[in-house]
Amino acid sequence: MHTPDYRIRTMRRAELAIAIDWAAAEGWNPGLHDADCYHAADPDGFLIGLLGDEPIAVISVVKYGAGFGFLGFYIVRPQYRGQGYGLRLWNAGLAYLAGRTVGLDGVVEQQGNYAKSGFALAHANVRYQGLAGGEPRTDAEIVPLSSLPFADLCAYDRPFFPESRAEFLRHWIAQPESTALGILGDRQLAGYAVLRRCRSGYKIGPLFADTAELAERLFLALRAAAPAGAEIFLDVPATNAAAVAMAQRHGMTVSFETARMYRGTVPTLPLGRIFGITSFELG
Repeated sequence: MHTPDYRIRTMRRAELAIAIDWAAAEGWNPGLHDADCYHAADPDGFLIGLLGDEPIAVISVVKYGAGFGFLGFYIVRPQYRGQGYGLRLWNAGLAYLAGRTVGLDGVVEQQGNYAKSGFALAHANVRYQGLAGGEPRTDAEIVPLSSLPFADLCAYDRPFFPESRAEFLRHWIAQPESTALGILGDRQLAGYAVLRRCRSGYKIGPLFADTAELAERLFLALRAAAPAGAEIFLDVPATNAAAVAMAQRHGMTVSFETARMYRGTVPTLPLGRIFGITSFELG
């Protein structure tokens, strides 16, 4: 019997929907409009493995700047696992990112496998889940991000990520069914956050701020912006005690955990000012 050839190639834009649907099936709860934002970050950074014409494996390996890449969406259809197809796609993805520091957010039970490929644990990320609601508050220092110069946003974001990600941010803050807010201190950007609609409920990410007090004001504004009673999710670095305390103070509970790992030089990021990461898929 003829066995169809297994081949790996760059995804076409429409095929990114396959990866997002599979991520939803895994319980990762992607955003409804993530595809356009992710594709804008690196149109060549999404690979698909096909057995004949059948998609059976996907991975994202998005390049940022000259020295960093982020790996995500590593999924093999259940009936094809354990047969080497995923490993071949994994190796192709890492080859695409050769010479760069590579980050990923992996499920905790796979840490050992990632370590075999040279990845080292940096910290845990914890997903907190709660309910939207609360009275919208008048806060003169919280403004729509669209009202601020985009260059100011990019400059503020730069320390929070290993490389510039302007094209991704341009799409991320303007996606449909989202709210993107900044908070000002001394008339300058001192924090920002984005709320987006997901397959289930809404996620807040990123949530970056200079202080815990500013982060909480942004969090409360976005919690009130989502429909009352809807589920909201916030992914926080477990090392940020103030972020953990904020989530717990507002009745959120742990629903998921990942291991942030890097291969190569571990970036120095201000984890104490990261109250919500942007996404587990693209960092």
